Amino acid sequence: MGSLVGHVAPGFGFFIIGIWHLLNHLKLHALHPKSYTSLPWFPAPRIRYAELFLIMVGTLLSISMELFVGPAKHQPLDSDGTIPSYHLSNFEHSNISLNFFVYASFSIIFDKIIPSTPAQYGLTLFLGAVAFFQELLVFHLHSTDHMGVEGQYHCLLQIVIFSSFATTLLGIPFPKSFLNSFVRSYSIMFQGIWMMVIGIMLWTPDFIPKGCFLNLEDGHRVVRCHDKEALERAKSLVNIEFSWYFVGITVFTVSLYLVLVKCFRENVEYLSLMRKFEDEDLEDVETQKKKLVISHGEPKSFIEMGKQENN
Repeated sequence: MGSLVGHVAPGFGFFIIGIWHLLNHLKLHALHPKSYTSLPWFPAPRIRYAELFLIMVGTLLSISMELFVGPAKHQPLDSDGTIPSYHLSNFEHSNISLNFFVYASFSIIFDKIIPSTPAQYGLTLFLGAVAFFQELLVFHLHSTDHMGVEGQYHCLLQIVIFSSFATTLLGIPFPKSFLNSFVRSYSIMFQGIWMMVIGIMLWTPDFIPKGCFLNLEDGHRVVRCHDKEALERAKSLVNIEFSWYFVGITVFTVSLYLVLVKCFRENVEYLSLMRKFEDEDLEDVETQKKKLVISHGEPKSFIEMGKQENN
């Protein structure tokens, strides 16, 4: 993960899942504001488990890149079968992916064995919370030196991951809380965007802060600064950057909520109005039939009416 692609690829995955959840939660709440109940994942129109399959494929690719494709020997172990120090981070990152793979796998199993039950909902969110907690733990206790500019980026990332973990855990006792689901989707999307920002800003030479440079250490390129002043300036720039993204994503999600809620509610009101007119038309037809029966008695068949005319 310690590269541009290693951050952008999983970050894009988190972003896709976050925006997918956000759109579905907004639609669900707009259509059923009074009976809204959160879902841990959302079935796709044609492929029911598309979201979970995407997570499984993405995590398997991540594990393969970390343990087999990325290392120079295409395997992470040393000649004596031990884990070398420069591959510890690869195992840490692959463990994060492994836990999300477990979450997606069991979500499918739960949906097949215990569908539409409180146990399915609670256990699925529990596994999601476990995956986010392990991600938070790994980044907090990372073996890689995160004390410099990279450390500042990852420190802010931990705040977003904690939000995903907390809201996922709170979803178990509060399944009808739209605000909790909204914040969870928001934090997952924000986590993906910030991971992509980390990859681009730390491993693109043109974006390295003034007074800092990329240095090759243990097979990885790391941002180092010439002096303490340059380091503090770089950290401050990271904080400012995070604040800008924080405000921008907040404005985007809230604006999206207002637009989609208005659109969905207008559609619901339109359908309700159409049904009302259809019901009124049916009532008018029934009323006319009743009046016809009252004025002329029981309706007769065409054959009987023909016989009466002949007579």
